[in-house]
Amino acid sequence: MEEKEQKIVAEDSKKQKFLKSNWWQVIKFTLFSISAGVIQFGVFLLLNEVVGWSFWPSHLISVTLSVVWNFTFNRKFTFKASNNVPIAMLLTFAFYVAFVPASVFGGNALEAAGWDALLVEALMMVINFVTEFIYQKFVVFNRKIVPDKKVKPNEEK
Repeated sequence: MEEKEQKIVAEDSKKQKFLKSNWWQVIKFTLFSISAGVIQFGVFLLLNEVVGWSFWPSHLISVTLSVVWNFTFNRKFTFKASNNVPIAMLLTFAFYVAFVPASVFGGNALEAAGWDALLVEALMMVINFVTEFIYQKFVVFNRKIVPDKKVKPNEEK
């Protein structure tokens, strides 16, 4: 009976470490996303409000700068991935090949319908935050898809 109890305690400990690790990733991703959001919103504000550009070029440039910033820091600090950077960048690019046109056309349509451009930009940032975390965690930095160079195959658990 004692051995069975030890296994249960060990499994509970593993689950707690797993949950703590995942929550810590969410927190770090959120903090880096906030910093990327400041960059995106600042550049958007500058181009849209100060320079006077319309939604789509302002959004396209601001989201591109934000993505580069966010990818760099999340790869290194949130997911601690040393996997093949060109492949990880290509996977991230694939996400944005779908997201950017949808957000540009959708945002442009909302602005044309009378929505405030800054509100639309904020909405697109929230949608991007949620979908990008899921995509980066389970696709871009998933060691089964793009193996980590530092981890030997027989060392993975």
